[in-house]
Order: sequence, then C-alpha cells, then structure tokens
Amino acid sequence: MRICVYGAASPSIDQEYIEKVEKMGAEMAKRGHSLVFGGGANGLMGAVARGMRKENGRIVGVIPKFFGQESVEEVSLICDQLIETETMRERKQIMEDNADGFIVAPGGIGTFEEFFEILTLKQLCRHDKPIAIYNIKGYYNEILVALDEATRKNFIRGGCKDLYFASENLDEIFRYVETENTVTRNLKDLKEG
Repeated sequence: MRICVYGAASPSIDQEYIEKVEKMGAEMAKRGHSLVFGGGANGLMGAVARGMRKENGRIVGVIPKFFGQESVEEVSLICDQLIETETMRERKQIMEDNADGFIVAPGGIGTFEEFFEILTLKQLCRHDKPIAIYNIKGYYNEILVALDEATRKNFIRGGCKDLYFASENLDEIFRYVETENTVTRNLKDLKEG
C-alpha cells in the first residue's frame, strides 16, 4: 500500500514527535508499505523518511522546485524517487494521486490544509481512501473538537465524522488504514447545498 504522510517540516519541534513519527515510518516499511511525502529532510517529514529508510522501505518525495532554489526547505536526499513540481497545488495533486491512504501527523498550516483538502474531496466522493490522524500527545484535540462543534451546529453533516479516524495509538492507525473498507456513499448524504 502507498501511504501518503503529511506532517511538519519544522526542525525545532519537540523530539518526542520526531521519534514517534520515525518509528511510524519504520513500522510502515516493516508492514510492506511505501511512503509518499512532501520530500523535506527536516521535522516529521524527515523523520518518517528516515524510519522508512532504516527498514528499506520505498520512498517517493514530492517537492516544489522553488523550495530548493529559494532555500525554503531542505530537500530529502534519501528518496528512491524525487518528483519536483512547479507549484504547491501540483505537489498536493501528485501526492494524492499516488496514495492509497493518508496518515496526518502533527503539523502546521500546510498540514492542516492538506488534511482539510483530502477530507473535503472524500466528502465530495472524489476518493474513498482512508484518512487517519496520528494524534500524538493530543495534538489534534482542538481541531477534532472544532469539527464536532461544527457538526453539532449543522455546518457539517454528521456522516462526515465517519470519513476519518483519529488515534494516538499507532497500531490502531495502521489497523484503520489497512482494513478500512470502501463504503458506497451518496454525495447528498454528506453534503447539503
């Protein structure tokens, strides 16, 4: 299975996040999965790639050319394949197209955007791939509460909660991603408008 992992690029985050995501990458490789990720060498992006490499997993990085050209982010040199894009939008599309499932690790604005985009696309029945939130140290608790509150106030349909899974337990994350069955969904049931 090709798993796309979204996560922070920052090299200055708490070491516990880095260690847990590196362990996740190693476990992905042990389970026979390959990695699709944002191609960065630092933060949680670098951690998941290092974990994969330790267990000889296949790594596909997707990164905009300007990241390297303008020193936005250090590019990972351990990818089996590195795809350079012209834009961020193209980067996200290639990552989505080359993934069979998604794991959202802790991250910042870019990671939030990636999560909400793939969640929106699933709500609109444009894909039926599993989306798991790796909620390390409760990082996503407030976002999950906000989603629940938006549902309670009828801004989000209740069925949308079934479109993703959140846990701090890595075994539960893999169980969900590996076994989530595709369900025939009706767009009208998920989206009013």
